[in-house]
Amino acid sequence: MKIWTHIYKAPIRVLRLQRRRSLLKLKRTMLALKAAMSQEKAETKQMLQIYRRYTKRQASKAEMAIANQQFVDLVKGVGIGVVAILPFAPITLPIFIKLGKIVGVDILPSSFSTQQSTKKIK
Repeated sequence: MKIWTHIYKAPIRVLRLQRRRSLLKLKRTMLALKAAMSQEKAETKQMLQIYRRYTKRQASKAEMAIANQQFVDLVKGVGIGVVAILPFAPITLPIFIKLGKIVGVDILPSSFSTQQSTKKIK
């Protein structure tokens, strides 16, 4: 504690502020994850409706393209889920994402990408 008093005038206050800042960052991250998951859920429901219409021969080619793209996103999510249950997932998952970007393969579903170039499905 003596080291902290030499560096900071109020070390306890600094520690409290750092804790509060990290909690706020965690909350923001969880809210972003919640938003991405709800978007993925809505897109998957839309995909299932399009496939249901396709079985009745009522879906257009454009709708099928949208549904097939969402199916690819769904498979990407399952792939990440498999990696997430492996040991050392907090270490290996970011490595896989970074390697995918280097190679040019996007392993994250479109709702989890940080770019806002995703298509909105109505």
